[in-house]
Amino acid sequence: MLRFQLWKIIIILSVISIGIIYALPNFYPPSPAIQITIDSSSGQISQNIARRVDSLVQDTSIKCSSNISSDAIGYESILIKTENYQDQIKLKEYLEEKLERDFVVALNLAPNTPKWLSQLQAAPMKLGLDLRGGVHFLMEVDSQLLISTRLESYLADLKRNLREERISMSKSEISDNKILFSTRTDASSEIKDYFKNNTVLNYKEIGKNQFLVEYSDQGLDELVDYAVSQNLVTLRNRVNELGISEPVVVRQGKNRISVQLPGVQDTAEAKKIIGKTANLEFRLEAESNTLMSRTDQFDFSNQRVKLMKQVIITGDKVADASVGYDENGFPQVNISLDGEGGTKMHRSTRNNVGNRMAVIFVERKIKTTANEEIESYFDKRIISLATIQSALANQFRITGLDSPNEASELALLLRAGALAAPMNFVEEGTVGPSLGADNIRVGVQSLLLGLTLVLIFMIFYYKVFGLIANVAVALNIILISAVMSVLSATLTLPGIAGIVLTIGMAVDANVLIFSRIKEELKNRLKPIDAINAGYDRAYITIVDANLTTLIVALILYTIGTGPVQGFAITLSVGILTSMFTAILVTRFLVWLIYRNRKNIETLWI
Repeated sequence: MLRFQLWKIIIILSVISIGIIYALPNFYPPSPAIQITIDSSSGQISQNIARRVDSLVQDTSIKCSSNISSDAIGYESILIKTENYQDQIKLKEYLEEKLERDFVVALNLAPNTPKWLSQLQAAPMKLGLDLRGGVHFLMEVDSQLLISTRLESYLADLKRNLREERISMSKSEISDNKILFSTRTDASSEIKDYFKNNTVLNYKEIGKNQFLVEYSDQGLDELVDYAVSQNLVTLRNRVNELGISEPVVVRQGKNRISVQLPGVQDTAEAKKIIGKTANLEFRLEAESNTLMSRTDQFDFSNQRVKLMKQVIITGDKVADASVGYDENGFPQVNISLDGEGGTKMHRSTRNNVGNRMAVIFVERKIKTTANEEIESYFDKRIISLATIQSALANQFRITGLDSPNEASELALLLRAGALAAPMNFVEEGTVGPSLGADNIRVGVQSLLLGLTLVLIFMIFYYKVFGLIANVAVALNIILISAVMSVLSATLTLPGIAGIVLTIGMAVDANVLIFSRIKEELKNRLKPIDAINAGYDRAYITIVDANLTTLIVALILYTIGTGPVQGFAITLSVGILTSMFTAILVTRFLVWLIYRNRKNIETLWI
């Protein structure tokens, strides 16, 4: 008789049941939708707002399938479903025009997964940029500017320390990523003491009272790695603030970051928010007798303002920022500082009540020189200059902004955080929603065509056993969908190619088993013994073949990027699930068919 252990039956039925449950959400794909959020970190949708939005939607010819008035009240945002991506873009443009400055309108996806599946944390597979459409950016950290900026900071700190030791520099400059400076008197011991615990900088004496400071190789690697890691977090925060559904922000190589924004079509607006290196500086106004070397001059409201170079705090100490309006209806940004920022602000302002404090907006811009070379520079301008009425703490407001849009943008950037280092756009691309839909259609057609040909071949050549193999292939596709959904993996067009390849590999394992069974029958082995021998003796060959392919897939995922990783993910998952279905599931189905037959004369194979 055929043998099959009870524990294997339990495992097979459990895996198939769970796989079907977590694959089901893929039959309920999300609908394109518009997300409307109040432009405030604590705003909620009221009944009046819901009615206003509902009325605006009703005025259009666009069909929407959500009941705005009753569904959104009390929540932080409104989600309006549309029938297709073209209507989604049209509705977004219309609402942005009508709602004006009070709301943020963003593209999103509305889930259609049944409630009972959502309670089990089941969700459909995410679709990549090539299937949904959207924009893609490849950004690179400006290493030269990063190093130069950090060296300037080190030089200023070194000057301050030497000044405390009553030693002054006679000359200093930063050139070729090095600090060159000289002192008026011997400072060898003081400089040695300053650098004794510094592992990222190397220094050496190149002449009498002349020194050179530069980054060590380890220091450079740590600096770039830190900047990329911090920028990765900041970019993810900025993308989340934009309300984009299922974005992909990943590190690529040593100093690059790949950003994919499915559903977004306006590359200019996306670049404006994502790539903006904007920050704030809070500085005190300088007194008239302050040394010029310790001050900077700015133009503000048709007057020349002299500010201290020393910065009280920068925008990275901001814990939260939201847009509001003052008593005259002008836009303002309400600021909440973190603990350290609040302490520094209080310490500086309590001793300067009656003096003025400026808020400086710092933005990195690009310009083309006369030689058609691209250079970057920092544009600094005062956006607020107010008298300190009392000691400030963790919360205060910024006024003097030009427009509500500037206030919204500034609040968004402050909430998301400033970039740790400037970044340049080295590559960008757009995939239209219609092209994404075409890719889905072509991908599904190729999958169905390959599956159909395999199913026909298996039934024609292996008869009943071919039918069993076909059932296993269908279950294999279900399990791949379930695993991809559970892992929140992104399905791309190369990923579909990986699934098609997996179908062939799954059938290949069954071909090895069935061919072995045929061979054993030719050797005049009894049918039951031939089945057992076919599975037992083909097992090692199947495992070896799939294991080597799995290793290659893992290498592709590790060293590859973008499409290569998408292919490697589905291939890896498919290999594991195909081994399960080809070895265990098909044997279980054979056991179900022949388990009660004691005397089998022939096998339909």
